[in-house]
Amino acid sequence: MVDSVLPSRASLAQRLDDLPLTWRHIRLLGGSGVGWALDAMDVGLISFILAALTAQWGLTKPEAGWVASIGFLGMALGATLGGLLADRFGRRQIFAVTLLVYGIATGASALVGGLAILLVLRFFVGLGLGAELPVASTYVSEFAPSRIRGRLIVALEAFWAVGWTAAAVIGYFVIPASDDGWRWAFALGAIPAVYALIIRWGMPESPRWLAMRGRIAEAERIVVSFELDAGIVAGPAIRKEPASRAITATMRSRVSTLWHPEFRTRTLCLWLVWLFVNFSYYGAFIWIPSILVDAGFDLVRSFGFTLIITLAQLPGYAVAAWLIEIWGRRITLSVFLIGSAASALVFGTANTEAMIIGAGMALSFFNLGAWGALYAVTPEIYPTSLRGTGAGWAAGVGRIASIIAPLAVPALLPVGGVTLVFSIFGACFLVAAAAAWGLSDRKGVALDDR
Repeated sequence: MVDSVLPSRASLAQRLDDLPLTWRHIRLLGGSGVGWALDAMDVGLISFILAALTAQWGLTKPEAGWVASIGFLGMALGATLGGLLADRFGRRQIFAVTLLVYGIATGASALVGGLAILLVLRFFVGLGLGAELPVASTYVSEFAPSRIRGRLIVALEAFWAVGWTAAAVIGYFVIPASDDGWRWAFALGAIPAVYALIIRWGMPESPRWLAMRGRIAEAERIVVSFELDAGIVAGPAIRKEPASRAITATMRSRVSTLWHPEFRTRTLCLWLVWLFVNFSYYGAFIWIPSILVDAGFDLVRSFGFTLIITLAQLPGYAVAAWLIEIWGRRITLSVFLIGSAASALVFGTANTEAMIIGAGMALSFFNLGAWGALYAVTPEIYPTSLRGTGAGWAAGVGRIASIIAPLAVPALLPVGGVTLVFSIFGACFLVAAAAAWGLSDRKGVALDDR
């Protein structure tokens, strides 16, 4: 194929949107989802490991809070840098680097003998995983046909439930088994990173990103491979149009463009949603195992409750994935956030085992469904040249709240107990539900390829 008859960026994007769901889409979703599950498994494991280390090392509540928060500090930095780098160097390369950093740091965590080195390694674990999530959602959204894009991103987010469930299983069976159970948990968390790294190198680069960078021939080859997988023979190529100038050029200008009048409202509202959802989610789920232990349940029993609560995540994703292409992004997101608020309030006043499990499962169902909708809407509201940056900075700003939340819970519990803590979480969910209405809803609409 000669350069003079290469297709335009617009035609490549239209062909991607016109594709049916193929096995290549499913493989791409699975390859991206493995990294997503690893992130969830790591965050989930630390909630169980904290409960074990508090008993074994005699950690104070503030020290335990820092073990959780330092990882989120790394995730905040990783998310902002990962999005910027993905817009500059491509989606696939950043995928691989993030998993390499995560795998090494997690494996090394299994060998630590004290709090200080664990904190350092947790920071690097967070750095790798923080960069992974916004890049993954951006990547999948750029391949997904517009009519099912929301559902594919919620399906990607559903891998979070797989990872968190794996963490709950490891927490229940492995961590209490011996004094070194938490070390084996870290080791098990590092092994899948090797597999995921291999998968990532076999995945294609985003054709939209390649076309934006002027690498039309490479983008065309990837789109053709998806069309062949669907049994589609591409029509005659149209002549190459002059390369359109991306909205932004440098990392600094990409960040400032998020606050251009065109994007200002959506950026502000998106950051608010990310902030308040992160605060409530991580404040609740990082501390639930320890809260149950403090309530008088032994380690194994509290971990068992947490495992049951975790199982409600997958139905939450499934319902959100169905509704997001029927109701749209904003309604689905706000309804699930309101459900999260109600569940948090009930959990804060639960005084029986049945209430604890029931309210906890409802919180898992609604909160994780909300996460699925949030990850679907985030990359859609920005153009291709700004998509990684917009998603990365939203996630990075949200991580500020996830840093604060694990530290705030130990300070709030002596003041008003579990009731006060979960009432605050419920209020945060309601603020996020209101902010969701400032986001643009692009259900079934083609991505902006500027």
